[in-house]
This record gives sequence, C-alpha cells and structure tokens, in this order.
Amino acid sequence: MTPSFVVSPVRETAHRGGDDLLSAGLGLAGLRGAPSAHADPLHPTAAELRRRAIQTSWKGIADLGPLGGYGSVYGAVPDVPGREYTAFARIPGAQAPHRVLLQAPDGFDRRARCLVVAASSGSRGIYGAIALAGAWGLPKGCAVAYTDKGTGAGYYDTAERTGVALDGTRAEAGEAELEFAPADAPADAGIAVKHVHSGDNPEADWGRHVLQAARFGLAMLDRAYPDAAPFTPQNTRIIATGTSNGGGAVLQAAGLDDDGMLAGVVALEPNVHVPGRGRALYDYATEAALLMPCALADARFADTPFARAGGAVPPAFLARCASLHADGVLAAATPAAQAAEALDWLHAGGWRDEVIAVGASSTAFDVWRAVGAGYASAYLRRGVGRMPCGYSYRTTNVAGVPGPADPVQRASWWADAAGIPPGNGVGLFGGTDASADPTLPGLRCLRALWTGDDADAHALHASVAALAARLPRAELPLWVVHGAVDGLLPTAFTSEPYVDWLRAEGRRPLYWKVPTAQHFDAFLALPGFGERHLPLLPYGYVALDRLWAHLHAGQPWPDSVPTPAARPRGAGALTREMLDLPH
Repeated sequence: MTPSFVVSPVRETAHRGGDDLLSAGLGLAGLRGAPSAHADPLHPTAAELRRRAIQTSWKGIADLGPLGGYGSVYGAVPDVPGREYTAFARIPGAQAPHRVLLQAPDGFDRRARCLVVAASSGSRGIYGAIALAGAWGLPKGCAVAYTDKGTGAGYYDTAERTGVALDGTRAEAGEAELEFAPADAPADAGIAVKHVHSGDNPEADWGRHVLQAARFGLAMLDRAYPDAAPFTPQNTRIIATGTSNGGGAVLQAAGLDDDGMLAGVVALEPNVHVPGRGRALYDYATEAALLMPCALADARFADTPFARAGGAVPPAFLARCASLHADGVLAAATPAAQAAEALDWLHAGGWRDEVIAVGASSTAFDVWRAVGAGYASAYLRRGVGRMPCGYSYRTTNVAGVPGPADPVQRASWWADAAGIPPGNGVGLFGGTDASADPTLPGLRCLRALWTGDDADAHALHASVAALAARLPRAELPLWVVHGAVDGLLPTAFTSEPYVDWLRAEGRRPLYWKVPTAQHFDAFLALPGFGERHLPLLPYGYVALDRLWAHLHAGQPWPDSVPTPAARPRGAGALTREMLDLPH
C-alpha cells in the first residue's frame, strides 16, 4: 500500500543497460568529468536531469580529484542496476511537500534484508546523500531510501510561474504538481526556495522526514519485491546515515524513534543542536560572518588558503576591521590590532585557530552570509518577497547583476543547484550599501536577530529551540564521525556537546574526531587545500562497515574506538597509510 503521507502518484523508473542507480551510467570516470550533456539544453529530459543531479551530488560531497584516492584507496562506483520509486510526501501540518525516493537494486540481498535511509547534506536535493548512503549500501545489496528533508533546488520562478515537477523537468503552476509552488507569490518577488520560503521551518522536522522516508522505503520494498513482502522493521534492518545537515537529521530521527525502527545510526559532521551545550548554527554563523573577515587579517593566517589575495590581506578584510572599529565593536586603532581583537572575540566564543583557518574558505565563498540570510528566513517562516533584512533571491545575467534568468541555467536548476543561493544564475541581493564594506548592513541585521530582544528575535530563538535533538534509546548503536578542523560546523559547537550529553545520560555513542579532516571533501581538489587535509567519507564507510558487522555478523558493539592517527595528504596522492583506517 502507498503510505498516507504520500501526496502524489509514485513514479517508478528502471535503470539498467547504460544507466544504473549509483552513477546513472557515468561510472567513476564520468562522475569526475564535465557536466553530463543535455541533447536540448533548453528542454532537458527527465533522464538527463537525473543523470546530472546524481553527478552534481557526487561532486558536491566527494573528493573525486586525481590525488584524492576515491576508487583506489577507498570507495568504489560499481554498476548497480535496479529501480527507483519517487514521490512527493508531506509531514503533518507542513505547507510544502518534500521528496522521498527508494533505490531498489536488482541484487537486493534477501538473506540479509537491509534498508539504508539517508537525508541530503546541506540544502541539497534528493540525491544529496548518494555518495555516502548509496555508495556504501547499494553494492552491499541494501536498498536505499532518501529524503530531501524539505530542502532541494526545486526553485520556483515567480516571474515565469514555473517550478519543478516530480520528474525534475520544469512546468508551469497548474499544469503539473510541483515540488514547491508558493501561493499568491508576487510576480516580482524573484526566486522562491523551498528550504527558505516554505513557511514550515523544515529543519525542526528533519528527524520526522528521515523516519517517514524509512516508512516509504519499506512500502516500496513491498512493491519492488512482492514475493518477499511484507518488509517491516522486525525483518529488515534499517540503518540511518547522513552528513552535515543530513547527519543532524539522522540524529534528530534517533531521538524520535519511539517505535524502534532504526537498527543503527552513523552521522558524519552533523549539524546537531543540544540546548545549553555548544552553540546553534545561526549563532556562530552570523558571528563568523561579522568577525571572521577581520580576524583572518591577523598575521598568523598569512599562509592560510583563501585568507590572502596575491600574498596580501584582501581589502574587504581590512574594510571589515575598520567598520567594526567605527561601530565600537573593536577598540583598537590599527588594522593589525583590530584583527587581533576580532580574533580574541572569536576565541572567547569557542573558536580555535585551526578551525578559523579552515573557515577562511567559507568566508571567501560568502557561505556565512548565505547561511544567515536563508536560515533567518526559514526560522522566521517568511515567504518569498518577505525575507528579513531586505534580502531576496534574484536571477542574474552574465555580469552578475539582476536580470532575466538564463533559460539554459533555469532548465537545469533542479540538477545543478545546491538548494541555497547564490549560484547557478541566482544571486542573493539586498542588505547592502555603497560603502567599502557593502554587505555589513545586512549582516548587522542578521546578527541582531540572535542578540536582540524584539519580536523577530524571539521568534527566531523559538524556531532554533525547536531543532533540539532528543535522547535516543539506550541500546541504539550510534557513531558520530567528525573532522577535527571542520571550519563550518566546528566540533566544539556540535558533535562534542552532543556526544558528551549522550554519555552523561548513560548512552554509549562512538565518536571519531578525525585529525586534519574538515567539512567539505569536495574542496580537497582545490590547490593548496587538499595538501593540508584528509577526506571524511572513508571514515564514514568504515563506521558503516563496523555497524554492518555488528548487525549481520553479531560482532560486539564496542564501548569505544581509538581515533585514527591520520595525517595530511601533502602534495602527493592519498594513501591508505595516511588515513590509518582500521582493518
């Protein structure tokens, strides 16, 4: 039976013979290559969009570069034929639907029935966890259920009144059921993004999305393999896994799993919030957006990737120091002293130098502002055209200024975009002035939503409080894997408070704080960055292997695990010795 929370017909597609579940027929070489082509770029087919979405999701999460070791040192991309079942679903009380998808391999192992359930990383779409959950589970004969957890790039263009249909193609409102179609959106409101503009604060429901995806997966397994039905949590082991926001989602699910559906959880670099311990993402992201540019001007970051431009401190960093001094935030009179003072502020908030150094990448790529603007709108439940602090998403022309959407880019938004602009011809606008530090007005406003005392600040804090993780059941095997120098979701604010809380409550989580690993494996292909760091994905695969051995071979679940003695890759290619993975 189709679950009652499914609000669209279930779309079933077969993927065999030059197409497959794990790489859409591209294989590892194709995933590494140029974006897969569309025969008609203005009207890509559903199959072309799926292939491109899978490729984009792989490239956004995994280090597929020539020195990164994927496919040789760890990981593989075999051909996995099978079927997909996808639908729109809805959380009770939610205004907008979300996507769920099951990948059912032809080689499903009926003797060791396994369902991996995963939530997308970041704000990515339905394939946003394929490099973790799909790459590990499908070759083992597991089916894999995914949820986009109310995020994704089903952008709605208010000027054209077009959005994304279930098959990924664009359609006009009223002509097809759309992934996201805000009601009564003004034609001049710009681009509507589900995570930001749905009015649902989807992050508060990410755990429910994961559990719902598991139920969808079981129902679709009944459909895929009727001779082996019914599939239940009692006869099919359900393993939840995810990375970044997806990692936070599976930890939320662990705390909500009152029925004992989940057999085990592996969370990588999770965005997890425990009230009274650590810090909430919105808090430290808006703090970093304001202070980190100035702090990175300090001399100790002179050799830090992304912290210098041609060997010199970027003018924007110095302009931020001057702005903070003019605002009275910094008392020092010279740029060097202002940078040191800004750094002291970050230290007082729990930031460490090695984490700030890696955070230079998020500063250079304007990630802090993008997170602050998008999440503020989600937390305040603002619709398109009503984002806080004057922000909006607008299509841009080749010069990067607002203009009509590039029709080729728009046709492929669902496959190419990461779910939170800017990017792919959609820009973040507003909150700026004509000064030497143009983004400061908006950033001040975003920060005041955390530090202030008005109605909006109280509403935002209430939404953040709703994200709190709950305590999982005592016997649930749970493993948290996090990079020691994660510059986006620092361990001191996320994993460590969560693990400490579980242990204080009598739980036995396993925890790996992996030396030199940071947040974005995909960044390791960038010059000057990969030499200093290691990928996190191989440690996630090993944790899942250990969980598998416990669930299916009866190996004891340990009370603790030694942290690998990992070391940076350096200028050469990655080796297994550098990872120090257990055998």
